[in-house]
Amino acid sequence: MSDTTWRWEGTIIEFLIKMKPYLSYFHLKEKIDLAKNIIAVYRLKPKLGEDFREVAGGIAAESSVGTWTEVTTQLKKVWQKLHARVFEADEKTGLLEIAYPLDLFEPGNIPQLLSSVAGNIFGMKAMENLRLDDLELPESYVKSFSGPTIGLEGIRERVQVFDRPLLASIIKPKLGLPVKEHVQVAMNVFSGGIDIVKDDENLTNQQFNPFSKRVKQVLKEMKKLDFGNKVYAFNITAPEEMMEKRAALVENLGGKCMMIDILTAGFAAVQELRKKNKNLIIHGHRAMHAALTRNKNHGISMLVLAKIARLAGVDQLHTGTIIGKMEGGKKEILSINQFLRSDWYGLKKVLPIASGGLYPGLIPNLIKILGKEMIFAFGGGIHGHPQGSKAGAKAVNQAVMAGQKGINLRDYAQENQELKIALNLWGED
Repeated sequence: MSDTTWRWEGTIIEFLIKMKPYLSYFHLKEKIDLAKNIIAVYRLKPKLGEDFREVAGGIAAESSVGTWTEVTTQLKKVWQKLHARVFEADEKTGLLEIAYPLDLFEPGNIPQLLSSVAGNIFGMKAMENLRLDDLELPESYVKSFSGPTIGLEGIRERVQVFDRPLLASIIKPKLGLPVKEHVQVAMNVFSGGIDIVKDDENLTNQQFNPFSKRVKQVLKEMKKLDFGNKVYAFNITAPEEMMEKRAALVENLGGKCMMIDILTAGFAAVQELRKKNKNLIIHGHRAMHAALTRNKNHGISMLVLAKIARLAGVDQLHTGTIIGKMEGGKKEILSINQFLRSDWYGLKKVLPIASGGLYPGLIPNLIKILGKEMIFAFGGGIHGHPQGSKAGAKAVNQAVMAGQKGINLRDYAQENQELKIALNLWGED
């Protein structure tokens, strides 16, 4: 090919890019310095009739320094330094990998990160679906966050349980119990051997169960009954200023844990609560996550949310059960749990929580699939026991003991009446 032909083709390419500036964000197969870039992994489906490359380039442009047309205010040296690069793009699968220079991001700022990689790009008309599947964050960026202050090992230290999954109970019914009855239910499950009791995600400070009264009475009874190694997770979710006051009340009265609905409260609020309440475990509830995560073709994956939660400082996080009533596939949940318990540039590890439709007969499979470095949380699977909540808690404990001893559940149930009744009611998996 002659020099004249190359120059002619180069001129055509420059013309096309000028007419379609989004194409200038393509750098396929370019070697990316992982220490200096955040990598976002997307899956893209353009609308019918739209060009995949142009839409993909538009995502890179609109989430970094570009827009739909050339602008006179764009300095070439700034663009060259800061524009995002599409370095992997597969139209057949929709896979899209985009590298974002670290200089685009403010250290320690989760809202700014999400506004970039999961912001206005989701509203672009040219695409049918967009899914943020993963974020790969370099060491220097991760280390700009404090992460958990207590973490997996700290939680085990506080509960003094090291050789089995931690067992938790959600108070049921989730709403409606007055404080007196609520406290009694909590003490019953603690007496039955449960390690952690938590408020439900939509119980905060309602008239029938005021927050401050609940905190005072629960902690008073825990002290009276010598439940010093037990943990109660009080749901402090509210506007940030009110959460600070509620967290302070819990800590001042000797509590160990604040529960936050991390998505509805917001990650910035979680960061602030972590910063100001270093001695309290943050129990991270993921209420509303499915609005973002459930559609596998659109939204944000739970893995991304788990990474963000760890940056923000959550110590324990709901991730799914695989079995039970909540949606979530085995491969996905195991990868999330593995990440939370992995080394990540020095940030403390997070303890995953399995919760949703669990009962004693599921415990052997839960341990087999998810392992022992977990919290298993039971609501109806404890409080639905015909003999009451204490018996339900005992049945859960007995199922775990059977697993620890390698004994079949039905065999173990012959000498453990609470477990026997639970198995007869709900069966086994």
